[in-house]
Amino acid sequence: MNPFSSGTRLRDMIRAIRASKTAAEERAVVRKECAAIRAAISENDQDYRHRNLAKLMFIHMLGYPTHFGQMECLKLIAHPGFPEKRIGYLGLMLLLDERQEVLMLVTNSIKQDLNHTNQYIVGLALCALGNICSAEMARDLAPEVERLLQFRDPNIRKKAALCSIRIIKKVPELAENFMNPAAALLKEKHHGVLLTGVQLCTDMCKVSTEALEYFRKKCIDGLVKVLKDLSNSPYAPEYDVSGITDPFLHVRLLKLLSVLGQGDADTSDAMNDILAQVSTKTESNKNAGNAILYECVATTMSIEDNSGLRVLAINILGRFLSSRDNNIRYVALNMLMKAISLDSQAVQRHRATILECVKDSDASIRKRALELVYLLVNKSNVKSLTKELIDYLEVSDPEFKGDLTSKICSIVEKFSLEKIWYIDQMLKVLSEAGKFVKAEVWHSLIVVITNASNLHGYSVRSLYKAVQTAHEQETLIRVTVWCIGEYGEMLVNNSGVLDIEDPITVTEADAVDVVETAIGRHSSDLTTQAMCLISLLKLSSHFPSCSKRINDIIFQYKGSLVLELQQRAMEFNSVIGKHSKIRSSLVERMPVLDEATYSGRKAGSVSPSVLTSQGAPLKLPNGVAKPTSAPLIDLLDISSDDIPAASPSDGNFLQDLLGVDLSPASSQQGTNQIQKSGTDVLLDLLSIGTPPAQSSSPALDILSSGQNGKRSVDLLDKLASPSAQVSTPLGSSSVMNLLDGFGSNPSVPVAKVNGPTYPSIVAFESSSLKATFSFSKESGNPQTTVIEAQFINKSPNIFSGFLFQAAVPKFLQLQLEPASSITLPASGNGSITQKLRVSNSQQGKKSLIMRIRISYKMNDKDILEEGQISNFPRDL
Repeated sequence: MNPFSSGTRLRDMIRAIRASKTAAEERAVVRKECAAIRAAISENDQDYRHRNLAKLMFIHMLGYPTHFGQMECLKLIAHPGFPEKRIGYLGLMLLLDERQEVLMLVTNSIKQDLNHTNQYIVGLALCALGNICSAEMARDLAPEVERLLQFRDPNIRKKAALCSIRIIKKVPELAENFMNPAAALLKEKHHGVLLTGVQLCTDMCKVSTEALEYFRKKCIDGLVKVLKDLSNSPYAPEYDVSGITDPFLHVRLLKLLSVLGQGDADTSDAMNDILAQVSTKTESNKNAGNAILYECVATTMSIEDNSGLRVLAINILGRFLSSRDNNIRYVALNMLMKAISLDSQAVQRHRATILECVKDSDASIRKRALELVYLLVNKSNVKSLTKELIDYLEVSDPEFKGDLTSKICSIVEKFSLEKIWYIDQMLKVLSEAGKFVKAEVWHSLIVVITNASNLHGYSVRSLYKAVQTAHEQETLIRVTVWCIGEYGEMLVNNSGVLDIEDPITVTEADAVDVVETAIGRHSSDLTTQAMCLISLLKLSSHFPSCSKRINDIIFQYKGSLVLELQQRAMEFNSVIGKHSKIRSSLVERMPVLDEATYSGRKAGSVSPSVLTSQGAPLKLPNGVAKPTSAPLIDLLDISSDDIPAASPSDGNFLQDLLGVDLSPASSQQGTNQIQKSGTDVLLDLLSIGTPPAQSSSPALDILSSGQNGKRSVDLLDKLASPSAQVSTPLGSSSVMNLLDGFGSNPSVPVAKVNGPTYPSIVAFESSSLKATFSFSKESGNPQTTVIEAQFINKSPNIFSGFLFQAAVPKFLQLQLEPASSITLPASGNGSITQKLRVSNSQQGKKSLIMRIRISYKMNDKDILEEGQISNFPRDL
């Protein structure tokens, strides 16, 4: 016989496949066998049909396509013999699923087999239906399955119950037909039938509220009795698992009680006694007993309040935490995280055990225990828990330090009782795991220190002592260098000494040594080195005796390959050597940073209102006064909750919002510019109305670095233009002239509009509105374009409350003038005009692009229209 003919035995084909040494040989064997099976199918070979289908199932399990054999399953199912039906139904469940259309052809055969006199054939049909039943089949065959729930044989009743679960999941409205038969199954003595009946009732309660109420009224007493009998039953070898009678039925009964008791006080009261009995009588030295106890705890937590029972359940979880089995401890920690919202006091009693789990060798248990500890922290225990966590931080594994540090910092910031405690704890964290501390954490520490005027001396002395022993922690060095630059004279003079401090003696040279050591470290990054240079500049003013040494240190970086450091070194070296008169003004102490503002920025929020420099709300076009942040955010289709935290290293996170390259210009020109403030990072995207007055900032931001974009101020010479502006990370803007001191921006006269003409464009058009843009240039300023927008009403209705808004990328500066009117006549009988001034810092490289929003009222109904304009003339 041909080894690959349709009559080849299954074991021979498997042997040939396993003998293949390469994937190509295996594919060749499968291909030949599939060809032989196709030939047998086309010849309607009935002798080997069952054997061919068995081989197809094996080939399917290997991952090869077998769709050509699906009809063979239907033919074998229609065969009267049991062996053929068994192979046919097995192939049906394996080769097909409920999405196959061919499945509808087998519905009639399954219906006939459900009514068959042979109970084994009935079992085959139920098994197949329970695995691949579709919604259509469920509706057609539900009456037969419902009838089989009362069949004489327990195996058929068990399979019918499992099949019923599939039916009610596919068609939930059929659940009411199964309520009475399902309730009858709960009185069964056969554990297999009872187990499936309990599961059927559980699933019915989840899909039907009527079934839930029915079982609460009719079955709760019976379920409690069944669970009680099962718990008190004597040894039964057929159901015994590790000395416990049928733990599987225990668990299923408890799950059903959990569903029934949730949200119903009367039902919960009815099961309190049996839950207490199961909790106290079940042995916990076997895994089966632990499974029952865990499910009993879960049920106790889900039903209505019973404080005594919940304390008992939490104590069981506390025993689980002492187990040697990691799985048991892990599920206990999971359950305690849920229980803490129900009874935190009971969970607090096991705090010591939970803290020990934080030190466990298993990584998953450590992380889960740490999350639970974080939930346990409150104002009364924050100090003790924080001390435990920081002590463990010293010996914890490096891969766990990141998570542990993050949680400690969050706890300290959330529950800080007083600023001195906050500073002490953060110094300990920075000393032990500074490289794992995120940027916003040490930023927050600096903000807190600046606001604690009575702790400036204490903070700088504590940092000085800490950096002597933890000189490899980058973030600790940054905070220390910053504080020495700001409060170095307090370190040397021992100013503001507290009673709890030990006296130390620090000379001016010692303070400079710390900064010199920090900037000379090979591992120091650009941010740290830049902060060190600024700190040295400030110390040169605080410590005149060390000025020459500081100048020599800075001079070494004039040849740095890093442009940022080179530029800073040259500027600072010139300030120290040539501009001593203005140095003290340049290095004045940083102003106090507002904690509330910084917290809002870190949380990604935007201030609810934006004020001009005079303190009045910013006016929108057409004379409509509204809160500024809301329309700005709405125009860009973002919410304040989605704005990421703004920090000196974040860069311009909105620059790709319009889908174009929005590289910032090296300098910003023009007077009609709305400056970015600390509470609103969106204002530079939408310049509307009269800009706020320019403010000057005499201080350099010590946190600034080269990542913030190119700075346009030269500290060595006069600024090239009297109207040039300097943007500091704090958002203020000033003109710095280091030879003449500080001054505000001189006013610049507005140029007359003339120059070449450009074709008008239809910027926006809808069924009811048309907007046309006309363009002209300002004399002597080719970067500025004057746009005259004309709006025409195409509808027969009058538009009132007309409001036009626009947003542009960062390389553009936009100013909107008030519109000519807020009422737009109907049917084109009039128009509204409005002028826009756009300055393009990338003229010739990038074209104008703009997003607009137009709102108005029509027949007392608010209308909003939006669009993006990208068809501007290229040379604007």
